[in-house]
Amino acid sequence: MTQENSKSTGTILLVEDEFNIAKLFNYNLTKAGFHCEVAGNGAEGYQLAEKIKPDLIISDVMMPEVDGYEFRRMLLKNPELKHIPFVFLTAKAEEEDILTGYDLEIEDYIIKTSSPKVVIAKVSAILKSLERERVKVVDEVQKAADSMGTKTVPDEFPRLDGFLIKHWHLPFKNIPGGDFIDYFKLDEDNLAIILGDVMGKRWGAWYFAVAYAGYVRSAARFVLESSTDYQPSHILQKVNESVFKDERISEVFITLSIIILDKKNKTARYSGAGDLPLIFKSKSVERVLSKGVLLGFSKAGEYEDTEINLANGDELFLFTDGITEARNKAGELYGEEKLMEFLASLNPDEDTIEQIQKEIDNYTGGEMDDDLSLIAVKVL
Repeated sequence: MTQENSKSTGTILLVEDEFNIAKLFNYNLTKAGFHCEVAGNGAEGYQLAEKIKPDLIISDVMMPEVDGYEFRRMLLKNPELKHIPFVFLTAKAEEEDILTGYDLEIEDYIIKTSSPKVVIAKVSAILKSLERERVKVVDEVQKAADSMGTKTVPDEFPRLDGFLIKHWHLPFKNIPGGDFIDYFKLDEDNLAIILGDVMGKRWGAWYFAVAYAGYVRSAARFVLESSTDYQPSHILQKVNESVFKDERISEVFITLSIIILDKKNKTARYSGAGDLPLIFKSKSVERVLSKGVLLGFSKAGEYEDTEINLANGDELFLFTDGITEARNKAGELYGEEKLMEFLASLNPDEDTIEQIQKEIDNYTGGEMDDDLSLIAVKVL
């Protein structure tokens, strides 16, 4: 069985301390086309779940060190792991044990003495049901986005003399998400570049992330349209005040980056709200940090401007955490340092965005965990 074939069926984390049972289940699941990873107890299972983000977890109840119930409680406390479908593997099917499991929001029980056919049928049914639900959600989110006229990423790149501006946006599993990009021409000499990321604190908020993204993007545009002040920090503060007043936004975290390019003076003014650093590439590659808090977190955002003098060949990069938190097959994060090293090695004669796309795709094998958004600006 190749890794490519296993991906089409799903990755399963099996947590079982009895060697022979783990070996038997691993064999049958692998034979059925699943990619199976095995841990010996709840503590090992938790570490492995963080690393590989499986499609389904099957766990024994009675185990040393950390038993199945405690393992499940640990997962429920982790926002990134709590929604992974969970099945208990048990040697008994007493009512009290079953009720305890369902109180922990599990999908089902599998009795250890069940035949391989029954085990595979149950696992397949759970994953197929979840896939149908995912497809339904994707369809509903897409329809909602279309009906609201929500547009979170422009179809075309902006034009400003003396600059080459491009972006790359890849929504997670093609679901319209919380990343948004916008460009706004303030006048003949100044262009505003906006990159934001809306992150839901829980499932319901994530479901409407695309609507929140459209809302914040519209708020930023409204401020830009009515402003003659080309200071990103002042624009951020006005957007922050608007967001702070809206109780609906309490369900999400919002980061926002704003750059104003000035072609006449060859400068970039930058300010950010809870965002990742701006990367400035000139003779070396540097991180430009912002100290502003997340949008809506407090009425006083304490946003500050950084002005960068630009020369021909200089580059600026804004990105969301989908880039730095991309993982390889071993579960290792790509990370900010690796990104900076790669940006330092870019071939100036080739398209920057295409080089970055290829790098991330090669690192992840094409399997992403989040929306990916990146804006690249090159001074000509």
